[in-house]
Amino acid sequence: MSSTETLSTDTAPLLEYVESCKLPTTWATFQLHGFVEPATGKEHVALTLGDVANGEPVLARIHSECLTGDALFSQRCDCGPQLELALQKIAKEGRGLLMYLRQEGRGIGLLNKIRAYHLQDGGADTVEANQRLGFAADLRNYSLCEPMLKHLGISSLKLMTNNPRKIDAMGKINVTITEHVPLIIKRNQYNERYLSTKATKLGHLIQPEL
Repeated sequence: MSSTETLSTDTAPLLEYVESCKLPTTWATFQLHGFVEPATGKEHVALTLGDVANGEPVLARIHSECLTGDALFSQRCDCGPQLELALQKIAKEGRGLLMYLRQEGRGIGLLNKIRAYHLQDGGADTVEANQRLGFAADLRNYSLCEPMLKHLGISSLKLMTNNPRKIDAMGKINVTITEHVPLIIKRNQYNERYLSTKATKLGHLIQPEL
């Protein structure tokens, strides 16, 4: 598929594929595929390793952007460690996919996420903070994955996630989940309430207690 080719489906927002390149990392040299969402201007990427279009289920992670956790090493969430663990698992497998979606703060954006953190500092949990700001608990749109997966020739996944919404979302775009791979991260004093709220209020498949 050529650069800037338009990718569109009936159920997913319009994406345009831009270009691909090599991305050497600590664990492996991935292929980095760039996409743009014209409706919002957001730029999304997919990392692949090995032949992901050979028809076999692909070890995969759908990861929503978390600047504070992914790049600034925040201990308030499990996002950064999950990103790192997923890339490690893909490298060990020798084949896999990571879709990195620019949906910061469960879709509310970075500055609103900082506002939500301020409310959490005052006692709100993550769901309560989003709602006090006038947002739903989770605004992320996983249908963005559909044109990415079609572009990459992938139809079945071994999905690394604790979030049942991601599994359900893949079913809605006719992507088969052959295996659910948990990504459980060690708790600390800063993320304990965050992880417990994920389990009790958002249905994530993790234990709410230490």
